[in-house]
Amino acid sequence: MPQSLATRYPLVLVPGMLGFVRIGLFPYWYGIVPALRAGGAQVFPVQVAPLDSNEVRGEQLLVQIERIRRETGAEKVNLIGHSQGSLTARYAAAKRPEWVASVTSVAGPNHGSELADYFHTHYPIDSVKGRLVSALLHLVAWLMGLLETGYRGPRFKADLQASHQSLTSAGVALFNRQYPQGLPDSWGGQGAAQVNGVRYYSWSGTLQPGKTDRGRNLFDGTHRSCRLFARSFVQEKGQCDGMVGRYSSHLGVVIGDDYALDHFDIVNQSLGLVGKGAEPIRLFVEHARRLKDAGV
Repeated sequence: MPQSLATRYPLVLVPGMLGFVRIGLFPYWYGIVPALRAGGAQVFPVQVAPLDSNEVRGEQLLVQIERIRRETGAEKVNLIGHSQGSLTARYAAAKRPEWVASVTSVAGPNHGSELADYFHTHYPIDSVKGRLVSALLHLVAWLMGLLETGYRGPRFKADLQASHQSLTSAGVALFNRQYPQGLPDSWGGQGAAQVNGVRYYSWSGTLQPGKTDRGRNLFDGTHRSCRLFARSFVQEKGQCDGMVGRYSSHLGVVIGDDYALDHFDIVNQSLGLVGKGAEPIRLFVEHARRLKDAGV
């Protein structure tokens, strides 16, 4: 078996808000886990609460890390988080840096999401519209829990308000004051490559007419959602993936921030329906090789 992607420490994949391991036959990290394992990597897609704060999800992730360390005998793990999973991973690394070799943020709202800000302003939780959105998302989370086939652990409670607040610019600013590891000193810059022995990386994408709206994305409803959500962006208008801004995503060593990938494409959703010429799986394979070369 080829071992080109056999990193020293296991890869732990952390999903974002409303994330899952597998719904029916549809895995969250579509095609990514098999590609990494084919190269010899140990890969563990994990589940944390689909709707809750970064801190609660982070504590749940620490439990998962401890289990993986015990099962594999590995001293540390490499965390790769998508969207809110990035903040979840950052929390775990800040709390137990001796357990974490690296944190990689994939389209993570490391300075908050303008989409979350928009919903906070236009759909306040105590309004009729806010309660309707809350009920809908709680229903979606419940249904996804029923259909989950890749996770068999205890059920998680849903706290939409905590989840939403954790993704607003104000909420993430508070989070960043407590857990600043890997953050850039200036807007749009790069952060420290290593803090407390933990390496930090990030990559993200942007909506690009003629690319992201072509190819198989023509048949992907999630891409249409991203194009709609992108209208809520002001500070990073025209420089977002539909949910997270290009510069807001920066953490540690920025591998790239303008891949032609929307917020779902970047983890090869849905079922590999991505834009013209997009290769999200390649980014994960290249990163596993990067981590291996770095000795982690």
